[in-house]
Amino acid sequence: MRFTVDRDVLDDAVTWTSRAVPHRPPTPVLAGVKIEAERSGTVRLASFDYEVSARGEIAADVVAEGTALVSGRLLKEIANALPSKPVDFSLEGTKVVVVCGASRFTLSTMPVDQFPNLPDFPALSGTVDGASFLQAVTQVSSAASKDETLPILTGIRMEIEGPTISLLATDRYRLALRELTWKPNSIDVSAVALVRSKMLVESARSLGSGEVQVALSTESDVNLVGFASNGLITTSLLMDGEYPPVRRLFPDESPITAIVKTSDLIDATRRVSLVAERNSSVRLAFSSGEVVLDAGQTEDAQALEALEATVEGGDITVAFNPHYLLDGLSAMMTDYVRLGFTQETKPVEFVGVDKPGGAVSSQFRYLLVPIRISS
Repeated sequence: MRFTVDRDVLDDAVTWTSRAVPHRPPTPVLAGVKIEAERSGTVRLASFDYEVSARGEIAADVVAEGTALVSGRLLKEIANALPSKPVDFSLEGTKVVVVCGASRFTLSTMPVDQFPNLPDFPALSGTVDGASFLQAVTQVSSAASKDETLPILTGIRMEIEGPTISLLATDRYRLALRELTWKPNSIDVSAVALVRSKMLVESARSLGSGEVQVALSTESDVNLVGFASNGLITTSLLMDGEYPPVRRLFPDESPITAIVKTSDLIDATRRVSLVAERNSSVRLAFSSGEVVLDAGQTEDAQALEALEATVEGGDITVAFNPHYLLDGLSAMMTDYVRLGFTQETKPVEFVGVDKPGGAVSSQFRYLLVPIRISS
């Protein structure tokens, strides 16, 4: 095997492929990235941990075809560090030699025949705009649980109904929902898939702003999802288990509402939360024409700040975890945010609006459980 490739092209492909290399592989070969060079001028890189696979295809000047399996971690570190010059790969016996300018690296190879076969890319279900997909995934991912004791909540639920994809995530304290349109192969497609949050975020970030292909193994019994764009391909086994029926938690109506400029509320929350002790809350007191934020319940430090707000339906005071509040506000991506209240102890709904009194201008909804305020 021998080929020459552009350094940046190689770096992008190796960075993408190495994402599926496990940190603690159960078998040594799973720590590797498989490299296949074809006479046609195509080089394929692949990794697989039996759950997630990543593949990349790049154009190269192939002198001799062949296959090699090398450490994914080392290959990534080397590719990132190479100078901006053509990179020459060659297989010499049981070693892969990488030469770039004055740099030369020699890597040991692993048995290629012990590397598992990657799953086939499922049948194409449709395409989605990469920029919209990334925005949607970013908005909901912060609400996915980080607690592995409840693994099902670490995933993001994809609900597909015709031309609409809904993404849902919750950690029991907050709930995020984002809807976006896509181009399905079949207008009457209906499917549900629970995808690992980390995999979905990394895929959306790496696949770019062009058209992203979305593939599900079947429409009735989905167990594999795939995404592809510009020669980058990934597949993932879906998570097992029954996701809780969280969509019904969004209220049908909110008797009390408040509209605040999003950036002002973010800045004020950041400032007052500086004095909030660990695991303590920020209180928001809504009354006619304003919201007053305060934090710090000790004599050591306290903070208070008032903001203009359009409040309808009555006065109300709630308290939130400041980090959860900032996650939701930062995901709004609208000039104003409308908070909908039912009771002081009930979850509060956040939606984006373009101006006070304006209609909802976002397909993103965020539900946050308040912290009980001590009397």
